[in-house]
Amino acid sequence: MNHSKIKTGVYVCHCGTNIAGTVDVAAVAEFARGLAGVSIARDYTYMCSDPGQALIKQDIQENGLNRIVVASCSPLMHEPTFRRACAEAGLNPFFCQMANIREHCSWVVDDRTQATTKSCSLVAAAVRRVHHHVPLEMRQVEMNQSTLIVGAGIAGIETALKLAEAGKQVYLVERESSIGGHMAQLYKTFPTLDCAA
Repeated sequence: MNHSKIKTGVYVCHCGTNIAGTVDVAAVAEFARGLAGVSIARDYTYMCSDPGQALIKQDIQENGLNRIVVASCSPLMHEPTFRRACAEAGLNPFFCQMANIREHCSWVVDDRTQATTKSCSLVAAAVRRVHHHVPLEMRQVEMNQSTLIVGAGIAGIETALKLAEAGKQVYLVERESSIGGHMAQLYKTFPTLDCAA
């Protein structure tokens, strides 16, 4: 893609007061409007809500956005949500980048000015990063469901048992002549005084 044709939309979430209570989200959106390649920057109460996602989809379709940055909570929580919204609007979902301004700013920085400044920095980094993204495609491949566990100490044995209970084929490898690791070398365990073996 020609980098001069990149049109990025930036969406800053209030997350109720989780973010907006500490970060000046309107100032972050205003800052984002001045970044290279940014066509639209908005702040909204709950970006992950249906209306928040609809706003992103509408902007993609009506304004030809081809990159999306969402400044909100952890990608672990909502990256699939925003990627799905992008895909539903016809944009490759991997053109979506998140900036975690909740856990990395509002929840750890008490000073409003510092939290806002740090949020602006994270948004700027996300805008620069998404600028270089390339379209990726999902694909499925066959997988071998077997598991190799190296070390038959207590942790290795416990892991092997849990995986076997889940129906997986398990290979447990131990370099010593017996299993149990350091635990097998003990006489009794505290506090029950059970035999360690």
